[in-house]
Amino acid sequence: MAAPMELSCWGGGWGLPSVHPESLTVMAYAKFSGAPLTVNTINNSWRARKGDVPVLVSEDIVISQPAKILNFLRKQKYNADYELSAKQGADTLAYIALLEEKLLPSLLHTFWVDAENYCSVTKPWFASRITFPLSLYLPGKMSREALNRILLTRGGPPLYTLTEVESQIYRDAKECLNLLSKRLGTSQFFFGDTPTTLDAFVFGFLAPIYKVCFPRVHLQEHLKQLPNLCRFCDDILTCYFRLTASDPALIISLQMDDNLRKSPQHPTRKLKTLKLAAGGEEGSPLNRLSP
Repeated sequence: MAAPMELSCWGGGWGLPSVHPESLTVMAYAKFSGAPLTVNTINNSWRARKGDVPVLVSEDIVISQPAKILNFLRKQKYNADYELSAKQGADTLAYIALLEEKLLPSLLHTFWVDAENYCSVTKPWFASRITFPLSLYLPGKMSREALNRILLTRGGPPLYTLTEVESQIYRDAKECLNLLSKRLGTSQFFFGDTPTTLDAFVFGFLAPIYKVCFPRVHLQEHLKQLPNLCRFCDDILTCYFRLTASDPALIISLQMDDNLRKSPQHPTRKLKTLKLAAGGEEGSPLNRLSP
């Protein structure tokens, strides 16, 4: 009998099972591969058993990086990529690299660097899920780390000022979204009718951009002009993370303006027999997605 596996991660809101890209990527991959994870949302990442969130625990094994978590799941024979050809495997690595280079900086900026977004959404959301006094310190630390990461990778010549860097990273992000939209086309997933690692990775990046209600929405506006990518996110949420009226994640998404006090706790369940209204059927290495 397989050992139980527990995933500790940031919780959800705005109709998402998690607003944290790394957590969302691992959760999606587990759904796609059928891995029986028990998901526990946590209130204090500083006290995670080892390393950064998300953290997977199985008996005495503790794994804290998304790449290692997915590799562990594959070793347990929960493999979402077993039907991929060698070329498709290579394409997966190429698109993951594209996401990390072109889309990740703008994602970090949207959540952690844009002053209006950070002060009105990101900081209060994360602070409400961290115990005092760390709630006064940790969000700011994460914001500084995000800015340093952006400047370290994108702040060299010929881009010298933060304004120049910001303009470039959003141009790159929009180009990346256009390429993803073209690659997806009219397919349900990136390699046909079955979701894979690439779908989990793209979903982890796109869903927070698509769903979180920020006051400044440069990237969200562009994403919403690409209906196939929006449909892609909606289909995964519907098929694999369907929420009911009693799910706290949904309640928080509807009451976000006046409810930033509690961490959402909710089960996610895979719909075994669901056909989408549009006729669709249910349906690698990973690096850090956030500071």
